[in-house]
Amino acid sequence: MTITYDDFAKVDIRVGRITRAEPFPEARKPAYKLWLDFGGEIGEKRSSAQITAHYTPEALIGRQVLAVVNFPPRQIGKVLSEVLVLGLPDAAGEVVLIGPGHEVPLGGRLF
Repeated sequence: MTITYDDFAKVDIRVGRITRAEPFPEARKPAYKLWLDFGGEIGEKRSSAQITAHYTPEALIGRQVLAVVNFPPRQIGKVLSEVLVLGLPDAAGEVVLIGPGHEVPLGGRLF
């Protein structure tokens, strides 16, 4: 299936910085609770992510990542997930986070 650029533009993907990360023991699969700063326009948002294979909470702090910011919030256990943090599977199917190769301003939109 092909899409138009207008279809792509409907997905609002922004860069944010992880400011806080904690274990999420109530999750069905191992996960972390994340707090991300997207800068002035969007501000801080929360999410949960199944990224425990490659990351510790301490190593996530300060990392810039890409996330979809215009999905409706979704309740995941006790966490209201407001954004979808993006990643790719490694050879074993574990999530590797997606982020810019260089430091960029928070809230920048992917195009």
